[in-house]
Amino acid sequence: MTSTDIFARLKEDHESHRKLLDQIEQTQGESEERKELFEKFTLDVKSHAAAEEQALYSTMMRKPETTDETRHSVAEHHELDEMMNDLAATDMATGAWLTKFKQLKHDYLHHIDEEEDDHFPDFEQHLTAQDEEHMRSVFDRRKQAEKADASVTPEKMEDAKE
Repeated sequence: MTSTDIFARLKEDHESHRKLLDQIEQTQGESEERKELFEKFTLDVKSHAAAEEQALYSTMMRKPETTDETRHSVAEHHELDEMMNDLAATDMATGAWLTKFKQLKHDYLHHIDEEEDDHFPDFEQHLTAQDEEHMRSVFDRRKQAEKADASVTPEKMEDAKE
């Protein structure tokens, strides 16, 4: 297994998420297409984030050199989750939905760019072959399981409990 394997797998998901965000942005109002694309994006991102935390970030938390970056990314996952829930609770036909969507897109792209450009290269320097093998098997298994359980959970930001 190559050292870039888990990171290549994560980047595949990121690429798919970038495409979905672009497709959602092209939709209008409360269309079936927008609903389907947003649901697909939400379920995939939630299952990706959960699997990434279990595979990659649980491993990186055990390495003192990468603890801060790991905590930062996991905190961003939580913020993005709240944003997706808030968006799901917002009427798709309104300008408010589009405004929130654009903020989510901006924040999500910032998050995955930061992971790919800063965190992954740093993490790679601290991984053993055993870590990488473990992470890849955990990621794919957890993503399947998480996706089966994932749901769109509408919750207004102001109602979200800490």
